[in-house]
Amino acid sequence: MDGGVAERRILVLNCGSSSLKYEVFSMPERKSLGRGSVERIGEASGTLSQKSPEGELRIEEPFPDHAAAMTRVGAALSDPRARIVDYLGTIACVGHRVVHGGEEFSKSVAIDDAVMAAIEKNIELAPLHNPANLVGIREASKLLPGVPQAAVFDTAFHQTMPPAAYLYGLPRELYDKFKIRRYGFHGTSHRYVASRALELLKRHADNTNFITCHLGNGASITAIENGRSIDTSMGFTPLEGLMMGTRSGDLDPSILGYLQERGYSAKDIGTILNKKSGLLGLSGISNDLRDVEAAAGKGNKNAIETLDAYAHRVRKYIGAYAAELVKVDALVFTGGIGQHGARMRERICHRLEHIGIVMDYSLNEGMGSGEGPVSVPWSPTAILVIPTNEELQIAMDSYTLLFPAEHLLHMRRRDDEDI
Repeated sequence: MDGGVAERRILVLNCGSSSLKYEVFSMPERKSLGRGSVERIGEASGTLSQKSPEGELRIEEPFPDHAAAMTRVGAALSDPRARIVDYLGTIACVGHRVVHGGEEFSKSVAIDDAVMAAIEKNIELAPLHNPANLVGIREASKLLPGVPQAAVFDTAFHQTMPPAAYLYGLPRELYDKFKIRRYGFHGTSHRYVASRALELLKRHADNTNFITCHLGNGASITAIENGRSIDTSMGFTPLEGLMMGTRSGDLDPSILGYLQERGYSAKDIGTILNKKSGLLGLSGISNDLRDVEAAAGKGNKNAIETLDAYAHRVRKYIGAYAAELVKVDALVFTGGIGQHGARMRERICHRLEHIGIVMDYSLNEGMGSGEGPVSVPWSPTAILVIPTNEELQIAMDSYTLLFPAEHLLHMRRRDDEDI
């Protein structure tokens, strides 16, 4: 094992309000041993699905709460039909996706009582996510007593934003009292693809600037200067920024009062902005880009306008971040749309040539969902497609945090091999 570095198996958990996703990695090789999910927790009927090199497992039964789901996952991990580990005792640590770290966390941390208290404190900033994340941590502690755990925050990467980027033009007291500011999300994904882009381009973070586009049902763009996030499109909540699958993104805030005056409640407006807008709302067809593109191909006017509006919003942010960064070494596409939506990538990059972003349209079409460059060789800014892997990033962070000596030994041996 890597010249004497022990194998560590890391369980990565992403606990949502009614779901539980998991994957096990062998470190330091960064090898996935298998993954699974439990859906519809708390409903009359739920589903556990698991895949590994040994096969697939699907179980349909009620999962009344996350405790029941975690217990079932514990049994499924060693189920011979899709075995991921021989027994739970081989799991060395657990890494958790935690949505909101507030201003307390600018990096991933080992979980202790103080960290748990801080996550609980930030429930007011992420009422739909942090409670579920806490449940996942507590249930993992019961399933794997004594096994160390790490928290990897969606917001942490963006804590390097300067006040100019994160402050709203609101009365200062609203920030001082309630911490109303821009936090940003998808930080783990932006960090992962930026790191991978450095590897592909053989560059160092200290002299490299990126614009990373995580485009999926949720979407955000980040400006990365010398390895640090200096601006990102999502804000106090994941609603701000780009048009998304069902979220509106940026809009005139006076629209909210205008709708309230016409009988819409705050709850109605929240539902419209978060669940009935974006690709779904504007097209009237679907929140899935493929469905909207299919309709546009048949001449549907609403679908055509929706695609143009989506690309327009993304292009505006790229232009703004290019101005802020001064130089952009690479534009990176990731996420479900960013990785798989070749035609949307083309729409977005059209008209960016004047700022040095020049796509090879044939190469982009041929790349499809693969990893690699889609720019012409002489483009001042490289354009890359990089599949994101937030689960692997969580495993990497957990390994580095909880087994630092082994991580350093592995890195030294890797460096020696490269000499």
